Amino acid sequence: MSGGALDGVVRDGTAHSGATPGVPDRGAGQPVLSLRDLVVEFTTSAGVVRAVDGMSYDVFGGETLSVVGETGSGKSVSVLAALGLLRTPNLRRVSGKAMLGDVDLLTLHEPDLRRRLGRDVAMIFQDAISALNPVQRVGHQIAEALRVHDRTLSAAAARTRVVELLDMVGVPHPGTRYDQYPHQFSGGMCQRVMIAMAIANRPKVLIADEPTTALDVSVQAQILDLLRVARQETGAGVVLITHDLGVVAETADRVSVTYGGRIVEAGDVTQIFTRPRHPYTAALLGALPRLDTASDRLLPIPGQPPDPSELPPGCAFAPRCPISRGRAVCTELRPEPVPDGSGTGASACHFPDEAASLLTARPDGEQAEPAGTQEGASEPEDAGAPDAPGEPPAAPVLDIREAMARFPVRSGLLARPSAWVHAVDGVSLRVPAGRTLGLVGESGCGKTTLARLVLRLVEPTGGQIMVDGDDVGKAGRSQLRRIRRRAQMVFQDPYASLNPRLSVGDNVAEPLRLQGVPHGRRRRQVADLFTRVGLRPEHADRLPAQFSGGQRQRVAIARALASRPGLLILDEPVSALDVSVQAQVLNLLADLQRASAMAYLFVSHDLAVIRQVADEVAVMYLGRIVESGSVRRVYDDPRHPYTRALLASVPVPDPVGRAGRRRVPLGGDVPSPVDPPSGCRFRTRCPIAAAVCAEQEPPLRLIAGGHTACHFAEETPDLASAEPAAGQGPEVRG
Repeated sequence: MSGGALDGVVRDGTAHSGATPGVPDRGAGQPVLSLRDLVVEFTTSAGVVRAVDGMSYDVFGGETLSVVGETGSGKSVSVLAALGLLRTPNLRRVSGKAMLGDVDLLTLHEPDLRRRLGRDVAMIFQDAISALNPVQRVGHQIAEALRVHDRTLSAAAARTRVVELLDMVGVPHPGTRYDQYPHQFSGGMCQRVMIAMAIANRPKVLIADEPTTALDVSVQAQILDLLRVARQETGAGVVLITHDLGVVAETADRVSVTYGGRIVEAGDVTQIFTRPRHPYTAALLGALPRLDTASDRLLPIPGQPPDPSELPPGCAFAPRCPISRGRAVCTELRPEPVPDGSGTGASACHFPDEAASLLTARPDGEQAEPAGTQEGASEPEDAGAPDAPGEPPAAPVLDIREAMARFPVRSGLLARPSAWVHAVDGVSLRVPAGRTLGLVGESGCGKTTLARLVLRLVEPTGGQIMVDGDDVGKAGRSQLRRIRRRAQMVFQDPYASLNPRLSVGDNVAEPLRLQGVPHGRRRRQVADLFTRVGLRPEHADRLPAQFSGGQRQRVAIARALASRPGLLILDEPVSALDVSVQAQVLNLLADLQRASAMAYLFVSHDLAVIRQVADEVAVMYLGRIVESGSVRRVYDDPRHPYTRALLASVPVPDPVGRAGRRRVPLGGDVPSPVDPPSGCRFRTRCPIAAAVCAEQEPPLRLIAGGHTACHFAEETPDLASAEPAAGQGPEVRG
């Protein structure tokens, strides 16, 4: 497929109603970057893999084109190939055209290409810390990007320009920061440095490859604002590669949706989100957890993306498509792009008019059971009901009382402690059986440390942690082993947490082997666990590397379930997963909880995910809980300025009305836990801080049905008229 119809319809159309002010009429000029029939092939042991299969799109100056799709759909590979940055030895062929103005980048010799890169086209990579040189000062790296393209620029002039760039992208004290190294910057600050380097030479094209993945919502909002500033400053056309549909809705003017190495739908961002004309686009939107509402069940896309080495002859999405339903035309004939009636988009689907209905109708086979009908579930209206009068409150599975974790900062020849890192500083919470407590906050606030304290993977320095009535801090080796059978942890990176040399079956069976379960019984239990988490038992002999990220996370969950725990601690279990795989894992966790009444402590920086899965929420800042309560209370009526700032930073996956939407990103960085601010720890970033905030630390007290640690919590205007849910959900105590 050439992709010309997909591209041409969009290129010749008019700007959408929600276009960003200042974006030029695309029909009035030539694109700054055009991909035409781009094909990228690799040689593998399975044969020739066509990772990009005839991809075409245009980018115009001053606009943002977002390229979205699941991992392996060809989003990043197409751009890297166009810029000549693919250097793998198994690269077989790159063909087509990559037009930068009137110059085809694919035909340039290496010296000519190097002169273009960084000057006319710049790239912001996903992992900024890895992209920066760790042994070179930050300012020198940006200055090098300037001087390599302008030999007449003096070192003093370059330094002045770099300081201006660092100030423009919001790096505090840019003159001092110029001489620092990347390891002295936070992840968000490193991303700011990458943006400063990218816009240094005012490029015509700015490519941002997953620039906000794994960032806190506050840092993400700052980076998105910086990308807008960069576009306005340079007038560049921006290619935003991402799988975060909230980011797309917030920033993009046009969208190209990729699947199986091809663009399957392209169009105006408002059209894509409100009336998609390809079932894959509709399925991505249906699988997305939303901050403004929570459904009983997400709509995952069944199956897996196609193997690039074995693409079907017809539509690549047909095996997963609810519209196809065995239609011969879908399985036998490859669909060509069909323009829509408005002339602003096109869809490579045989039945594009049926796709929009998928946003309101569930795909076949994915009908959710009504809440409370599964084994072990309770009726929705009783889920948060208080205990009957005279009955004692339900005993918590997890009970944390004033937990503390402090780490020494050693210096001098004798390495004596000179200061202490206050990672967790007096946190109390409880989680009953069958309930989920979501723990949210920025990186560095102590969420993961608190989760590790529960299993004593980090030694506590104070407080008490009880799991099913057993004191974790006082437990001996044998008792701690028994506690860890009842409380299991699922880590963020499933590949790093699995033994790569063992089969996935042996990984799952390891807890059973340590308990002395006989071999035959272990195999039967592993097969049952694989079935419960949605994996095929016959795949138990495969290695972790042979599975996708979502499948590996299912393996990690199966291993955690092997010892039949009553408490599951989940540390960012879906942060690195595609939206469709994320929906599958979240649905799986909900099903397992209904069936077994397990308690979950769910750690995440994704507030939309927490709204979907949690019963109660605890907001953590610099080692302390600053607000807690039911999901409804915290999300609809936040009383702490930090909670409000986090919620205001989340991009809404709806482009309609985005120009008038009020978003107030949280500025600054989390203070050092070595020397936290006096009084309220949030006061250095708080828009309503007063003198009392520096003098007195606010206690965590009951306000409007939830707990809030703010001197001015009562003065916060109500954001919702609904009463917060009450009852025996997870409880956070001051």
